[in-house]
Parts: sequence; C-alpha cells; structure tokens
Amino acid sequence: MKNYLIYYLFITLSIIVNSCSEGFKEKYSKISIVLAEVTAITTPTTDTTPDYTFSSTESGAITYGGSCSSSTTSAISGNNTITLYSLSDRTYADCTITVSKTISTENSETNLSDSLTITPFTVSSAVSSSDDSCSSGSEVFVAVGQSGTIIRSTDNGSSWDDATSPTEIRLRGAAFGNCTFVGVGDSGTIVRSTDNGSSFDNVTSGTGMLLWAVTFGNNTFVAVGGSGTQVNIVRSTDNGTTWDNVTSGTNENLRGAGFANNTFVVVSDEGTILTSSDGSSWDNPTSGTVKELYDVAFGNNTLVVSGSDGTILRSTDNGTSWDDATTPGQISDKSIWGIGFGNNTFVGTTHNGHIVRSTDNGSSFEYVTSTQVLLSKVCHLKSVSFGNNAFVLVCTGGDILRSTDNGENWDSVNSGTTKHLRGVVF
Repeated sequence: MKNYLIYYLFITLSIIVNSCSEGFKEKYSKISIVLAEVTAITTPTTDTTPDYTFSSTESGAITYGGSCSSSTTSAISGNNTITLYSLSDRTYADCTITVSKTISTENSETNLSDSLTITPFTVSSAVSSSDDSCSSGSEVFVAVGQSGTIIRSTDNGSSWDDATSPTEIRLRGAAFGNCTFVGVGDSGTIVRSTDNGSSFDNVTSGTGMLLWAVTFGNNTFVAVGGSGTQVNIVRSTDNGTTWDNVTSGTNENLRGAGFANNTFVVVSDEGTILTSSDGSSWDNPTSGTVKELYDVAFGNNTLVVSGSDGTILRSTDNGTSWDDATTPGQISDKSIWGIGFGNNTFVGTTHNGHIVRSTDNGSSFEYVTSTQVLLSKVCHLKSVSFGNNAFVLVCTGGDILRSTDNGENWDSVNSGTTKHLRGVVF
C-alpha cells in the first residue's frame, strides 16, 4: 500500500512541477521588447551632444549602431533619455539603438531584443535651430582626386556628377562641417564649397606644403601634410575661409586626420600619433609602432588607425593608449590606406582593391573576398566614407565601390572619371 501511495504522490508532484514549468514558459513566451521613439532630436540642432528619449517595454542592455553612441549602456522599462557622444556637423541618418536581454529558465534561454532607428537629424553648430539650409547639403557624398577632379553624388553613391572645380592641382582629402565641404591637396591647395558641393572656390591656405588630409570638429577644420618643417598643420575656425599655421611639435609628414569625443587625432609616416582638443596645441601619445600611418576612424567610443604592412591600431581611451588589432594574413604586406566606420562596422581599404572589415569594435579584422573583379583595373582603394547606410570607397583608377550591407558585399559604381580618386566624404 505504501508503494502505491508513494507512486501516487510522485505522479501528482510531477504533474504540478510540469504545470508550473509550462506556465513559466508560457509567461515568458509572451514577453517581448518593443522600442519606440518618444522625443526626437531637433533638426537642425546646434547641440553636438544632443539628448534623445525612447521607450522600452523591458529593461536590458543597450548597444548602438551607425554614427552615434552614448555612455548609457542599460535601459529601464519605460522612458529612457540618453546623451549622445560629441558629434561633428553633418546629417545623421544611420543611428540605431538596440535593447536586448536574456531570460534563463532551468532548461532553456530566451533572447529578446528590438532595434530602433533614430529619426534623422542634422548637427550644425554654427547656425541657429531655425536655419535648415544645411539639411540637404549634408546628404551628399563628395569625392576628390587627380587634376583637381571633384565629383558628387546625391543618391547615396549610386551615381555621380562633376562638380565645378577651381583647380587642376591634385586633391587628396575632403571633409564636411558647418554646411561646408573642404578639399585639400598638393602645394597647399584648399578648395571650399557652401552650395552642397556643386561648386568649389580656391581658398588661401597660407602654406605651400602638400596637404594629405582634412577633418572637422568643434567648429574647426584641421588640415595636415608635410613640408620638412614643424609647420605641417593648418587650421580654420571660420568654416574654411581663412587658415592659420599651427606648430605640431614634429617635422614628420602627417598623413591622416580625424575627430572624435572632442579630440583631433593626427597620424604620420613614422608611426607618430598627435592629439589635440582644439587643433592648436598638440600632445604626442605613444603609438607603439614606427610603421607609416594613414587614416583615422571613430565609432562606438573606439578610435582605429590604419597603416602600412597591414597595421591597424586601436584605442578605447580617446587616443591616450593604443593596441594592435588582429588583421588577416592576406594583408600583412599591404597598406591599409583608408579606414571608416558605420553601422557597428569598421571598413579598411587596401592595396590592389582589397577590403578588410571588423564587427567587434576594431579588435579583429577579416578579409573580404577580393573585389578586384569589380574594378576596371588594378588600383588602390584610397579612401572610405559612410552615410545613409552606405559605405563608399574610391580608387586610384577612378573606380568606386559601394556597399549597403555593412561591407559584406560590394557593387561597382560608374564614377564618370578615370582620374585617380583619393578622398571621399559624406
């Protein structure tokens, strides 16, 4: 009799436990994370660190995509207000927020997440919030190159037209800020456009040195180059109209420039990295390499620098210290000329039409299947830019490659020129 009683109790307990388990599973199967925009960012805005409010039906971890990021990494159930990291002047149409959490049961795990695209907005710190003249201009890609070539695209890099160029001197880099496109090149050449990149005018730079690159941040354009003297940086605080020489503290050939978190970052042929908060006075952190360094990108609070022999350096403390990233063996002997960031992805452009990409904040890079078959000739992919969910790469042979899936697959685009293209900006 006791055995029957024990057996009966065991069956009853099993049914109760199973019912509870099924009820638990059913309860959590009905849970989902849903995000919604509560307060969009005013556009255009003069605030370079704007607040954004969204709601979430559940608490969870926040990750950021596109060109925006924030120090806030967790969400609560209800309204959440985040403050974005310092932004340069342009339109932001690719910024995303994802909230995720994992619910664990005894026998399973349920992963919940939802993503929200921030309504596009324009940062223009030089104009009032009632001035929307910059909105359309910042939706433009501009590429510069040999013989003063300037081309522009108003459809996310799908097609390109000639812009009016005032020079036949080679242009090597471009930047956008405060409704102004600036291109720089040989012999101290600087050109400037305030009509959405349709036409450019010459600007007196005050230098005759070769200018390799230009960047924008905190209402300041900074252009860098090489002249064999300690004056290898020029700076403009009036939207590229006038420029002043800056003493950098080094006589090296400065190749690349970028801006992030209120910090300008400049890199050189000798592995030197310079940082500055205002583009006027410069510090020299230790890079750990003597390799030639060419370009700078920033995303998800991470700075990435590219260089010769497959060199990629990474900093998560605003350029104070740097570590080597892991790069694939196929590019160990190739220069990574350009580096760019968008949608949580770093993309590097290399010798002979090859591409590398990273989806882990620049810690490691993978080799993208050769894109040479898309190019009309063997050329070097010199520069990369990201905007409106599209990566655009330009080549020394005039070819342009474009990706809308975070750099996994690429299409060839007719640029309308065979001139060497060396710089591109959105």
